[in-house]
Amino acid sequence: MDIIVCPLSRASEIARDRKPARVVSLLDPGSRFPILDGYGFDRHLRLEIHDIEAESEGMDALCDKRMSAILDFVGGWERSDPILIHCYAGISRSTATAYITACAHNPDQDEEEIALALRAASSTASPNRRFIALADAALGRGGRMTRAIESIGRGPPWYEVGEANPFMLNVRRTT
Repeated sequence: MDIIVCPLSRASEIARDRKPARVVSLLDPGSRFPILDGYGFDRHLRLEIHDIEAESEGMDALCDKRMSAILDFVGGWERSDPILIHCYAGISRSTATAYITACAHNPDQDEEEIALALRAASSTASPNRRFIALADAALGRGGRMTRAIESIGRGPPWYEVGEANPFMLNVRRTT
């Protein structure tokens, strides 16, 4: 199961070269989403969402409805070809969604094992905790996803990284 994570600046190139089955774009409201040839709404989920972990006046935080959209979309991924997940920097929203995707497709796998695979794949990953908490509840993981992400710690601050290098999260397939 290949989950590719990258920043916006590399999304078009990676989609062209790797030809993923599906693409998830997570960008701030008003941002310009990449136009990817051959990727209509059935293959490209575009969500306008701020990278925030708590409600904030004037900001658009992830909600249960959008988490459902993410889970429905990644749940439809057949895993024969990669899935590409990106946000602006490839550090927070996209790494959270990659972890969520791996957990959703591996309901019997230990959440910490998946979190450790994420950390091994990217030293800069700092999964958005709000994304993780909402998915944890929606998937009925009883707080295990949240604890696993807390156990791997945060990557360096985004302002030190700028944008992450693209990486692949490989998680063994259990279903």
